[in-house]
Amino acid sequence: MSGSKQRMREKKLSKQPASVQYTSSPFSSSQSGGSWNGMETPKSGHSSSSYGASPGGPSDRGGWVRGHQKDGGAYEEELPKFITAAAFAVARASEVQAMLKAVTKETGSCHVSGAIPNHMRRRAMSHNTKRLPCRLREVATRMREKGLKAGPKKKEQPKSKSRKARRRHGNLLLEFNRRQRKNVWLETHIWHAKRFHMLKKWGYCLGDRPTAKCYRACYRAMSHHCLLQDLSYYCCIELQGDEDKLLACLSQLTSKDTGPTFAAVLALSGRTQGSATVYRAGQYPSQPLGPVTFLWRPRTPGSSHRQLWIWAHPTLKQNLFPELQSVCQCREPVIPAVALVVTPAEPGPSASKPGPRQAKKSPGAKRKRSAGDGEAPPEKKIVGDGTRPPSAPVTWTSASTGIVINDLTMEVVRYRLIGPQSHTVLTEALEAATDCDALSQAQASPLWWPQHCKDQAQMTLHRQQAEVFQTLKGVCSTGEVPPGTVLGLNVEDPRLALPQKRTQALSVVSADQDIDETTRELMLRGVPEHCCQSSLWDRFVRDNVTDNKLSEQPTCGWVQSRRHRISQCVTPQEINRRKREVLVPGSRLRPTPPQSRVPVLMVQQPGKQVGQEMSGWGAGWDLLLPKGWGMAFWVPLVYRGVRIGGLKMSLKHSQNKGAPYFPHDFPDCPAGICFQGEQEAELLNKFKRRPPAKRTNYIKHGCLAPFRCPWQQLVEEWELITSEAPEVGSSSGGDEERRGQSGVDPGWRPRPATVVQSGFSVLRNRKSLKLLSNWCRPTTAKGQRSLRARDQAPLDAASGAALLAAHVRALAWVRLSLLSKGRPELHAQVCVATQEDLQRLGDKKEAYSGPLEHPHKDRFKNMVKGDKKGGKKGGKKGGKKASPVPKSSTTLPTPEAPDPHPDSPLALAACSLPAAAGQTSASPSCLPAPAEGPSSSSAASPANLVLGLWPEPLPSVTAHCSRVTLGWVTQGDFSLSAGCGEALGLVSLEGLVHTLMAQPAERRGLVLLRNPSALHYRWAKINLEA
Repeated sequence: MSGSKQRMREKKLSKQPASVQYTSSPFSSSQSGGSWNGMETPKSGHSSSSYGASPGGPSDRGGWVRGHQKDGGAYEEELPKFITAAAFAVARASEVQAMLKAVTKETGSCHVSGAIPNHMRRRAMSHNTKRLPCRLREVATRMREKGLKAGPKKKEQPKSKSRKARRRHGNLLLEFNRRQRKNVWLETHIWHAKRFHMLKKWGYCLGDRPTAKCYRACYRAMSHHCLLQDLSYYCCIELQGDEDKLLACLSQLTSKDTGPTFAAVLALSGRTQGSATVYRAGQYPSQPLGPVTFLWRPRTPGSSHRQLWIWAHPTLKQNLFPELQSVCQCREPVIPAVALVVTPAEPGPSASKPGPRQAKKSPGAKRKRSAGDGEAPPEKKIVGDGTRPPSAPVTWTSASTGIVINDLTMEVVRYRLIGPQSHTVLTEALEAATDCDALSQAQASPLWWPQHCKDQAQMTLHRQQAEVFQTLKGVCSTGEVPPGTVLGLNVEDPRLALPQKRTQALSVVSADQDIDETTRELMLRGVPEHCCQSSLWDRFVRDNVTDNKLSEQPTCGWVQSRRHRISQCVTPQEINRRKREVLVPGSRLRPTPPQSRVPVLMVQQPGKQVGQEMSGWGAGWDLLLPKGWGMAFWVPLVYRGVRIGGLKMSLKHSQNKGAPYFPHDFPDCPAGICFQGEQEAELLNKFKRRPPAKRTNYIKHGCLAPFRCPWQQLVEEWELITSEAPEVGSSSGGDEERRGQSGVDPGWRPRPATVVQSGFSVLRNRKSLKLLSNWCRPTTAKGQRSLRARDQAPLDAASGAALLAAHVRALAWVRLSLLSKGRPELHAQVCVATQEDLQRLGDKKEAYSGPLEHPHKDRFKNMVKGDKKGGKKGGKKGGKKASPVPKSSTTLPTPEAPDPHPDSPLALAACSLPAAAGQTSASPSCLPAPAEGPSSSSAASPANLVLGLWPEPLPSVTAHCSRVTLGWVTQGDFSLSAGCGEALGLVSLEGLVHTLMAQPAERRGLVLLRNPSALHYRWAKINLEA
């Protein structure tokens, strides 16, 4: 057979249905007396030679062959005498089905012109059916009538418009609204997107860090001038109801042991902002939710109705909101009232006739927009937030308690100014609103400010607030104002006094200048209670200010409002024209448009409040605005010389203050647990993206969990250590004689060893934290100067036992300062120093910077490499099969660690832990291996191993290295404020108390710190400030 015939044959066979199969010889079945495609042939009368088949004949070639064969091969001439109906129908069913499918399926074009040969088709046939042949005219006419009834097809827009079309204002806003369906944008998003690395977190699109190198510049701004941040992604929850009922409901979520609650006197009066740690109802000290800040509206004389704003992190809101609904019994959603739209009467027949100037418009014709249409470009949506769907209700009420809960997320803009000159920036950028003239007050106006000016009591209050605002100019630093001070104010649109170029706002008061009596009164007593009132609390005022704001983009000649049309026409072009005509460039415009009065709230944010050093560092002001006014206040603040920070700078600000940052430092909260899982997945993916030869082998460094902190395993192991081996960490000399021969008085044990409790918690009891801080002997940075100890109970067996009995399986939040060089990293280990380490540190002849961890042996390395080699060999065609992994290799091997000193805490811990866990070990140097089981074997299988990482389940986290582990670091870096490496982390409370009791008094509070990718231990001092 020639090549062309073979290709034609293959082409025809490829179009046949898959169910039709051709045998190699169509006569083989007949020869054997069987059936071929349902046709029966006689068993006698013909032999195998009667068909003339030869070894080299056509029957050996198999299949159907086109045309006459040269070698004389022929087809069977005799037809079968009978067929089997069932077999024949089955054999033809698939062919019939394939034929019906091919007939009924419409091809690419179903027009009648497809039935005409290509050389006879004409373009005019599409609209003139007489051009078609007579046999096709009727079908074409029916198709044309069917198309006219369906109407004109909508013109498909091209997938990619031109850049000029995309940059039009209306198309830009539509595109922006589409892009924030999943992750909501803040009002300053476009400003940040041009200058920041954006990050999609918590349902928002937030700025993480600037594209420019300004880390030190931002720190200088926080220390000497001002740093600006947009915190509008924080969620605001409003509660309204009777004061006593609100306090009774909220008392179930807090405890006085952790500090001030919602019932604090200063916060309840509305003069200051409060903060508290919220728990699940009645579950203190377990099941915490996280920290919140709250603000009470000042009391109205003669009324017990109160209003409360609670500000929470977006990850905390999803757990806090159901708890508030539960304790307040607010389960009834309130559906907002729908405004009634009056429909005009249906016009009569005469009204439907077009006028003389009304021309009949075709469906596809374009209409030119006229000035009287009243249509404006689409506006940017400011609806909903990233923590709830847009259709979800925002208001809930309770018939029994009378409490109403409103979700005000994204309804209030919140800016944070950090630095000693934050008040100077605000006093230069903002100006108290001026009174309306008599003519504006006499006329009826839909604006809120003319109505506000008619009330003399409100105007008297406004003048008093303006005087207090002017008094802030006489304050030298923001930290001199009482913490949490609240000031309400009505200001003018800051865009009316925008400077010509960017300048830096500086204070006119020096530190050595005398302070007048008014400023001194403000610094000592704060703002009076009646001056804390603001119109920002009223929903009607907020909506009125948002709707009547001067738009950033030009409109059709009048200020657009959703409810009213403003009579006075003031556009941004008019403002720019008036700015050009002023005599002094950059001066404020007069007179002020009536739409340019905005109610705001200023809240003082305290700086560092614990410890004796850097008191008040990081203080600032929070500015609360109505929604829609974000950029109107953002740009004037930027023009006053502030630096802009993102999420990363918020973390550094918290680290320099020595305060825990949510959700990073809250591992016992649901949000902290979720964050730890996300962080582990992110770090693991980053680790796997690197080539295997460039990865750090954490197994050789003795790091069990470089990407997470197994807190639960840590507290459980320290519980076993303190209960089974009370002599761990015993010291020598006078301390040993004082504590007895056993090392530690048995009376200090917190509880019997048989007590079993699941979970852990972070110590937040103020009284216990102060006691523990006194035991750690708090010092300044680097431990250079010791401070005067407070009047607290001394550290002994009885006090330690009482503390641990009150807080079971607890973690203590500590701040670590390195005594020498080094930079702590994330998830660095905090370890206990042995007696030998402390002795070498006190030796003045030796410059001892810390011990070294001996490299561990990676026994999983061969398993991983063997699995890769076996996979490559097995994947090749014809290669040998990979040898199966022996069963014994699937168990976790124990690492080879250096033999510790027989009296060290490691040896005692290693002896106690296996016995308590039901495991065996030959010597104290043998670390406990994980329990055998199906989960262990499956986790340790070569397919699940990653080169350089210890597989699950982990062995003992406390006794894995040569130094016993106390905890891990959650934040760490070189601190510009302290001039040394500082870290924030969590340690086991039992381990900390046990370590402090075993250390001599002059070395108490010293621990060792080791980064995950290093073998060198660094000396650090524990600073537990409360």
